[in-house]
Amino acid sequence: MLLLTRRALLGAALASLPMVTGAFAQVRTPAPFRLTLPAPTGPRPLGTVSSHLIDRTRVDPWKASRPARELMIQIWYPARATHGHPPVPWMSPGGVAVFEREQRIPPGVLTLPTTHAHLAAPVDPGRRGRPVVLYSPGLRSDRSLGTVLIEELVSHGYLVVAIDHTYDADQVEFPGGRVETFAITGAIDDALIAKALAVRTADTRFVLDRLTALNAGRGALAGAFDLSRAGMFGHSLGGATAAAALRADRRLRAGVNLDGSLLAPLTAGTDRPFLLFGSDPGPGPEDPSWDRFWESQRGWKRELALTGSTHTSFTDLETLLPQAAPVLGLTPDQVTQAIGPLAPHRAIQAQRAYLRAFFDLHLRHRDTPLLRSPSSRYPEVRFLR
Repeated sequence: MLLLTRRALLGAALASLPMVTGAFAQVRTPAPFRLTLPAPTGPRPLGTVSSHLIDRTRVDPWKASRPARELMIQIWYPARATHGHPPVPWMSPGGVAVFEREQRIPPGVLTLPTTHAHLAAPVDPGRRGRPVVLYSPGLRSDRSLGTVLIEELVSHGYLVVAIDHTYDADQVEFPGGRVETFAITGAIDDALIAKALAVRTADTRFVLDRLTALNAGRGALAGAFDLSRAGMFGHSLGGATAAAALRADRRLRAGVNLDGSLLAPLTAGTDRPFLLFGSDPGPGPEDPSWDRFWESQRGWKRELALTGSTHTSFTDLETLLPQAAPVLGLTPDQVTQAIGPLAPHRAIQAQRAYLRAFFDLHLRHRDTPLLRSPSSRYPEVRFLR
């Protein structure tokens, strides 16, 4: 993919969600059309809880009027049982209102999906706790957009913690219904992206601290986290965040960047495993930041490209947009422009397979041929190096 495409979609002014749906006309229907998410493939049922975290050591870097940095995280985990625990919506009620407004979707046209996770279902901690994977979304995005990949990992025995980075997200809903929206002002340039990465890195390290305390406590999730096997992945700016957090905190053992450009010093790489998984580069040149990262990365490394995909393909919009297109009045050509010509179910299968193979290899030490060489099962995935 061209550098311009990756970098443009890091910016709030050109964030992927408004580009995909905001400019198109919507068509009202007699009843809301319900969107769905593909079921995860693993054997384990899913539970989830959200948590409000307050870092009192930091004044909020985006809103100086907030005396502490507040975050919302969502913890996804394998559950022992789910009976009596309701399934959780894809997005919180307050978040839905902002999402519809930002995308110019008339209320009542679409019903956003329900996840496959159940609220506060009892955790299955395994024999010695579950390997932990953190997720960071793109700039002006939120944790909901990674649900399809998160659920897949959890169904195969991982515990995943999705982070909402307040004020660089479109919306974050806190307990009591308070919703904080995107609050970054000024040009989306290298200096602002560098600041956002520093803020997100501090967010990530604080979350790791809180998970350590939670694991050692007496709550329902105590003992469920094996933080000696922790990794991180993210999309767009979230992928760059994974690289930044890995450089800053050795508690993270492995990282994945889904189609995010990198700024120095992230291009210097680390001594720990890192996967670059990008959208279809087409005939254009490689992102120079990925070239620089590759040259200096000292740990295990691999670069893959998903043929027929776009930047947006690495979010839940890969499955939601084609479903919503007839209701939103989008043509097939417009959908292809947004997510590429690759069939959505194939794009999702490939992303799920390679993401899980990476963390299985580096957090569970389960070798897999999938990352050694191209696979006939996934011809859409190109091994660039």
